[in-house]
Amino acid sequence: MKFAMIGAGAMGLRYGILLQEAGNDVTFIDTWQPHIDKIREQGGVYVSRDHQDRHLTPIKLETPESYKGDPDILIFFTKQMQLAGFLKRCEHFFNDRQYAFTCMNGMGHIEKLQQYFADDKIIAGTALIATVLNGPGDVDFMGKAGAGKMNMANLTEKPDEMTHQLFDELKKANMNPTLTTNFRGTLMTKVIFNSVINTLCTLFEIQMGEFGNFPKAYDLGRQLIDEAYDICERAGITLVSTRDEEMHALDINTRIDMPLHYPSMYQDMIHDRPTEVDYINGYIAQLGREHNYEAKTHIFLTNLVHLAEYHRANQKKAREAEKAKIANQSKAKTTTTTNAQTA
Repeated sequence: MKFAMIGAGAMGLRYGILLQEAGNDVTFIDTWQPHIDKIREQGGVYVSRDHQDRHLTPIKLETPESYKGDPDILIFFTKQMQLAGFLKRCEHFFNDRQYAFTCMNGMGHIEKLQQYFADDKIIAGTALIATVLNGPGDVDFMGKAGAGKMNMANLTEKPDEMTHQLFDELKKANMNPTLTTNFRGTLMTKVIFNSVINTLCTLFEIQMGEFGNFPKAYDLGRQLIDEAYDICERAGITLVSTRDEEMHALDINTRIDMPLHYPSMYQDMIHDRPTEVDYINGYIAQLGREHNYEAKTHIFLTNLVHLAEYHRANQKKAREAEKAKIANQSKAKTTTTTNAQTA
């Protein structure tokens, strides 16, 4: 199959490279210039697995403006706040035959995709797969080959031939897909999972294993999960796992499957990028308001993440101001010394 990977970040690279290794034609499309420059300079992407076996993997890379292909499926792996811009820049190569597939974190992306693709051409899912972008042109797949799993569903909840072809290619790529016919429930179950792990690990700057081994991890997770499940029941959303199953998944993923992983929200925070908390805990809180339920814990955590972002932004400004002050003092000292020598 022919794929265009819209967004060549950590997850975009993992999905795209594994699909490429499974025999598919994959072109990556990105807009981050340092990333683009590095990949072109070195002739591909350096890929590691759990910090080991670092090797160069050649890939095809384009910008939205330079790509002229006609893929069967476009796979979207951008940040929620970047998606609208990517769609606008890429729309010149969209057509009615193509399918759009995504496993992005959070909620809010489906409505944006619907502006460009018909409902029967949209497939979305969730991924319990850990990947880290170490820097431009350098990605680390966390976990052994075949680790992790994913769910996928059609927006129409009616799988067609292309859906099954995509499923087969993802299976060949060792992504361990499960096909469901519960679209919103599939996506919301992962949002709830992330509302615990991503948010709490980010706030305390810890790996998933450190959270999972904390004696009160169950209590913290259960409070957030119960609140979210109560809201989904009011909204008429049937989730693909029970509350107890979701707690079990949290335990297994944090302590056993991915204990050394820092979630993507943490990676955004430490690199001073906006987080997706409004599309995760914030989305749950907004859904609660729509159904007369005040999700106090999710609201509180959303505001705490924004406070952390605000604090880091102020620290960055202070560091830049101090750096500029030192540079100006050094410049003034050099000028004074030069004038004295001239005199």
